[in-house]
Amino acid sequence: MSVVIAGGHGRVALLTTRLLATRGLPVTGIIRRPEQAATVRAAGAQPAVTDLAHTTPHHLAHLLTGAQAVLFAAGAGRGNAPGQADPVDHDAALTLADATQLAGVRRFVMLSAMGADPAIHYPPDPLVETFLQAKGRADQDLLSRPALDCTVLRPAWFRDGPGTGRVHLAEHTGPGEIDRADVAAVLADLLTTPATAPRVLELVSGTVPVHEAVARTALRLVADH
Repeated sequence: MSVVIAGGHGRVALLTTRLLATRGLPVTGIIRRPEQAATVRAAGAQPAVTDLAHTTPHHLAHLLTGAQAVLFAAGAGRGNAPGQADPVDHDAALTLADATQLAGVRRFVMLSAMGADPAIHYPPDPLVETFLQAKGRADQDLLSRPALDCTVLRPAWFRDGPGTGRVHLAEHTGPGEIDRADVAAVLADLLTTPATAPRVLELVSGTVPVHEAVARTALRLVADH
């Protein structure tokens, strides 16, 4: 199984790459700057330099040739200005989804954010509000595409700990925190678990081992279908 990760130089993306590489899976990491290539290679991926905010679906589709799964892990984190989302947080995700369909790849995992919602209001920080609205719009678009087996993962606030290997993964978890390492572990398992599509899943630290949490969620969603 071959995986393409958009935003391949991000911290969660690099952790995910290392996990996939240790399982013997070929990974391509899409990066924006050539100087990021060495870090991506060291994590176990083949780098592909492309600016996601200024490319086309047909160009990206060539990078997806032979892939079986795609992970969108790119993001600016905040808008450029209130009401003005960074193109990577919305437009680039849809461009990659278009490319995924052109390439005939079905499995698509979206790394989103807890609270993502097109209608959210967050007065304490208008830039965060803009970011969450943009992510919410992208999530809705991706989940509406019958050609994609899409799972949207919305983790809680990131921590920089080493990871516990134990999480709470569900359609609704409530607020919390999560180590980036645990987010990466969940993403690595979700990429090979299309039975979790089409769904939005929230993620916080918990008590269930990652592999078991993903497997339980897949079984529960299949039973509810």
